[in-house]
Amino acid sequence: MNKAARHPLAWVPTLYLAQGLPFYAVALVAGLMFKSMGVPNEQIARWTGMLGLAWVFKALWSPFLELARSKKRVIVAFQFLGGVALGGVALSLHVPLWFAASIALFGVVALASSTHDIAADGLYIASLSARQQAAYAGWQGAFFNAAKFLSLGALVILAGYLEPRIGVTNAWSAIFVILGAALAGLALYHLWALPDTQSARPASSRAIAATLFDVIRTFFAKPGIWMAMLFIILFRAGEGQIQTIGPLFLRDARALGGLGLSTAEVGAVYGTAGTLAFLAGSIGGGYFTARLGLRRAMPWLILAMNLPNLVFWYLSTMQPDALAIVAVALGGEMFGYGFGFVGVILFIMQVVATGKYQTAHYALGTGFMQLGFVLFKMVSGDIQQALGYQHFFVWVLVAAAPVLVLSRFMRFDVTKASAS
Repeated sequence: MNKAARHPLAWVPTLYLAQGLPFYAVALVAGLMFKSMGVPNEQIARWTGMLGLAWVFKALWSPFLELARSKKRVIVAFQFLGGVALGGVALSLHVPLWFAASIALFGVVALASSTHDIAADGLYIASLSARQQAAYAGWQGAFFNAAKFLSLGALVILAGYLEPRIGVTNAWSAIFVILGAALAGLALYHLWALPDTQSARPASSRAIAATLFDVIRTFFAKPGIWMAMLFIILFRAGEGQIQTIGPLFLRDARALGGLGLSTAEVGAVYGTAGTLAFLAGSIGGGYFTARLGLRRAMPWLILAMNLPNLVFWYLSTMQPDALAIVAVALGGEMFGYGFGFVGVILFIMQVVATGKYQTAHYALGTGFMQLGFVLFKMVSGDIQQALGYQHFFVWVLVAAAPVLVLSRFMRFDVTKASAS
C-alpha cells in the first residue's frame, strides 16, 4: 500500500458512492424522467434495458484494464467522463431530438460506470489487506445504497417539487446537472484521496487475451453449467419486469390503471422507506441462508424474490388512495427483493464460480444474472401495453414459476475450489 495513502474511511465510502450514482441514474432515475416527459412505457423499458447491457458484458473487457499502471487514474478519468456525460444529458433535453440524444449520452454514462466498477473493485482489493477488506465491506454496501437513497429519494423528490414550478424539462435538467456535478466533484476529491496503487509489470495484451479465452473456455466446461445459467437468468424474470414497470404504474393516472402518484411521492416511498426495507431484507436474507444452508433456504429465497409481484398485483387490483398503504406495500416489495436476491448471489459465488478462475467466473456469472434482468426488462413494456397493468402483474406472477420448478433439479452443494 502506498505510504502516502489516506485512511480507508477517507476514500472507501466516497468511491462506492461514486459507483452507485451513475448506476442508479441509468437504471432508475432515467425511467422516471422519461415517464414525466411523456415517453411510452414500451420505449422506456426497451431503451433503458439496452443500456443495462454495459454491465452484462463488462467482464469481457475487464482484464484489459490491467494494462493501466495506475488504477487511481482510471477511476478518476471514468468518474470525470461519467460526470460530463450526465451534464450532457441535462443539455440534451432541450434539443429537438432530445430522446435519441439523451439515450446516447446515457450509453456513455453506462459504459463509463461499468468500466469504473471494475477499476474501483480492483483498487479496493489491491490497496487493502484481507482483514481491511472485510472490515470496510459494510461501508461499500452502505454508500452504494446511499447513492440510491440520494438519487431515487432526494433528487426525485426535488424533481417533483420543481416540475410544477419551472417545467418538467427544466426540472429534470437541474437534476442531471446536480448528478453530473456531484460525480465530477467526487472525481476531483479522489485525485487527492485515493491510494495510487501501481501495477509493477502489466501483462501484455496478448497474454491477457489468452487468459480471457481460457477463463471463458473453463467456465463453459463446468458440469451442469447450461442448466445453472438458465436458473440464473430466470431467477430475475419477475424482478426485471417489476422494477421497470412498477414505478411507471405508480406514476400513471388511475384512469389508465395506475395509482396516479406524483414524482415527489414516488421518490418519497421508493427512495426512503423502500431503500431501508431493501437493506433490512438483504441483511436478513444473509443470516437466514447462513442458518439453513443454501439448499434448504433457496425455495424460500425464490418465494421472497417474487413477493413484489404479489404486492403490485394487490396495488393494481385495490388501487388504494392512502399513500401510507402504498408505502407499506412497497416496503414489503423491497424487503422481498433484498431477502431473495441473496439466493442468486450465493449460488453464483458458491456453486458456479468455484475453481481456478474464481473471481473471473464470478464476474461471468453475475454478467449472466444481469443479462436475465435486461432481457426481461426490455420486453416488459410491450407486454404491459398488451395486457394492461392488472393482467401484466398476473403474468409476472406466472413468469416466476419456472425458476421455482427448476430449483428442484439444481444442485446447491458448495464446491471446493480446485485448480482445474
